[in-house]
Amino acid sequence: MTNVIQNVIDALALGSLYALFALGVALIFGIMRLVNFAHGELIMVGAYAVVLVSDAPFVVKVGLALVVSVVVALLMERTAIRPVRDADPTTLLITSFAVSYLLQNLAILILGSTPKSGQVSATLSESFNIGSVSVSKLDVATVVVTLVLLVSLALFLNRTAIGVQMRASAENFRMARLLGVRADRVIATAFGISGLLAGIASVFLVAQTGTVTPTLGLSPVLFAFMATVLGGLGSLSGAVLGGFLLGGASVALQATLPLEIREYRDALLFGAVLLVLVLRPQGLVVPRTAVSRI
Repeated sequence: MTNVIQNVIDALALGSLYALFALGVALIFGIMRLVNFAHGELIMVGAYAVVLVSDAPFVVKVGLALVVSVVVALLMERTAIRPVRDADPTTLLITSFAVSYLLQNLAILILGSTPKSGQVSATLSESFNIGSVSVSKLDVATVVVTLVLLVSLALFLNRTAIGVQMRASAENFRMARLLGVRADRVIATAFGISGLLAGIASVFLVAQTGTVTPTLGLSPVLFAFMATVLGGLGSLSGAVLGGFLLGGASVALQATLPLEIREYRDALLFGAVLLVLVLRPQGLVVPRTAVSRI
């Protein structure tokens, strides 16, 4: 029973992290029909911001990570995405790949390819016991912050004018523009929020691993894409569900697989996702019909 409870806690923490990754990708796809593969680099730049000021107070490190990720996201939208926004979807996809490659190589050029190490907070590295179960403070913080962000994002999308405009754009971008919704403002806001989510995710990643490399964002964006596709492209709730399912399945495989094949956990996980998509190609949550942007 102790092992089961421990695995549930680990699954919730990992699923929360995957949900954070997936939300940023799903938000952009919902409005622009663009899978932003440069989202991983937003996480990477935020992580570098943390480790480069690792001696600063906790609030400064977190604040800097958020500011850097949001600013880079807005610059990405303004300089790379906006000029080709009305082009073919393939052009947008290639542009996101190009931005990802550019940011990775800029990080190598400026900071080098060797890993940088740093610590977010010594407190987050501690754990406490509930009976015979050891609970990491980092896991608790990850779950709590993710839940707060989910509630905050839901309130933002439902209770604010720009949030309603974003929902309308996700459902029918063409009609939203005809009714006076400013596309530049809506898309820039979506990129800003995705940068904010990436910055928060970067803090948790650094707290977990303690190291940053220029390719740090590759794994998060892969899991984000898998969670988004599994949950249903264009559905924010589906992306969150997909993130938690991926986290739960990953921990379950880690706990149950024999030691000699445990190294193939991710391959088995991706195979299971492909099987689900074969049986339900539209994903687990079917979003409202969305019309392509003009």
